[in-house]
Amino acid sequence: MLKLYHSPMSPNSRRVWITLLEKGLEFELVEVKLDGEQFQPDFLAINPFHHVPVLEDEGFHLVESIAILDYLEAKYPTPAMLPKEAKDLAIARMVQMVTVNELLSAIMPLTPQILGLPGGDPEKMEQAKQKASTVLKFFDNLLDDRPYFGSENITLAEPVAGTLVPWLAKADVSFSEFPKLSAWCDRLLKRPSWQATEVPLEVLKARMAARMAQHKPS
Repeated sequence: MLKLYHSPMSPNSRRVWITLLEKGLEFELVEVKLDGEQFQPDFLAINPFHHVPVLEDEGFHLVESIAILDYLEAKYPTPAMLPKEAKDLAIARMVQMVTVNELLSAIMPLTPQILGLPGGDPEKMEQAKQKASTVLKFFDNLLDDRPYFGSENITLAEPVAGTLVPWLAKADVSFSEFPKLSAWCDRLLKRPSWQATEVPLEVLKARMAARMAQHKPS
């Protein structure tokens, strides 16, 4: 059986978790507490870079979430989660990579505001919101009359972007100029896989506060 080492604090873990659910696969979920467990010898033996997620499949260990998604698509091609047409495939891939390379870095300075915690650099937060808005506009322009990026059915773009984009609303990033993307978010949040993997905000807030306290100078 597949085994997913994950943390509810990690959107990278969640994108794999959602994909496993969307594909209807059986798997075991193993939580790695990011308070030091990721540095323990047992975990370092399967991922020397001490990050989650890690997917284990019959003794084979995979790291890096995008590589894991590609593995799942190749080994378990039904239901298909990547478009076949060149343009549509490019759209799905662009959404994945822009999320990883642009949006994730924009969200990091906004984390305290998203979780309702004190702190944060106002200047960096404003810059982050501007960068996030650029990404949202790009994504909105990629959506057409189909419900998902380049497809009538959910693709691997959705678990990647769809685990970050909805959080921006909690940081007062306006979606009013992006109606297609806003509808896309609503569509995803109604899916059972999103609801099953959603961690309550209060839980995330408590865990983040504990991590911040651990790293606070004495």
